[in-house]
Amino acid sequence: MTTRNGEEEQHHTSIRLPPSSTATATANNHHHPPNHSNRYYPTHNYPTHSTSSSRASFKGCCCCLFLLLTFLGLLVLAVILIIVLAVKPKKPQYELQQVSVQYVGIAAATSGGAISSNSIVPSASLSFNIKMIFTAVNPNKVGIQYSPTQFDVMYRGVPLGRASIPGFDQPAHSVRQVQTTISVDRVNLLQAEATDLVKDATLYDRVELRITGDVGAKIRLLGITSPKVKVSVDCAIVISPRKNSLTYKQCGVDGLNV
Repeated sequence: MTTRNGEEEQHHTSIRLPPSSTATATANNHHHPPNHSNRYYPTHNYPTHSTSSSRASFKGCCCCLFLLLTFLGLLVLAVILIIVLAVKPKKPQYELQQVSVQYVGIAAATSGGAISSNSIVPSASLSFNIKMIFTAVNPNKVGIQYSPTQFDVMYRGVPLGRASIPGFDQPAHSVRQVQTTISVDRVNLLQAEATDLVKDATLYDRVELRITGDVGAKIRLLGITSPKVKVSVDCAIVISPRKNSLTYKQCGVDGLNV
């Protein structure tokens, strides 16, 4: 029994750990946790299936939109070309047909005596009332829409007044007359123009006026309006202050006499 007890005591002594060693191992494990920061974990960024499909659908939509816009542009050009070939548009004619002088009055400040070719007039004023009739000719197969027009009346480059004509529509292959009246009341002229005006009126019984303006016209077909076409009117008229009548008229359209 003694020997067995002694063996058992030696056996227990060999498997027991001192209290100090156990505490030290526990403390070491507590203050120094395992460090996994130096370990390398490979990552792979593979594109997902949804991202690639969305990009493909976006590119497909852009291609379809581009093809649609191209088709619409070609279609519009084809329609315009067909209209031009079928209609064969021509520039409308817009002429000053008749001028009626209703009143002409000239007031000049002179130093007395008769007016001669060497006289100098310091100032003068011009008044007149003129009715003008314009003729619009549409030679096209479709109707024309005219914009409101304003005509300037000048004497030797000096603006005297302005005549207005409202816009109107004109059917195909038709002729229409429009009239307007310009009234000028005592427009003062400077010395040079006043002297010329008084000499023209008293010595030569003629006052030359110039009438200019741009007429805007558009062709209308099936509710579609073409770009505006301008017809320039430039007329020179001569009126007689003594007779209150027109003695001369010459007009040009776009630089060509009509």
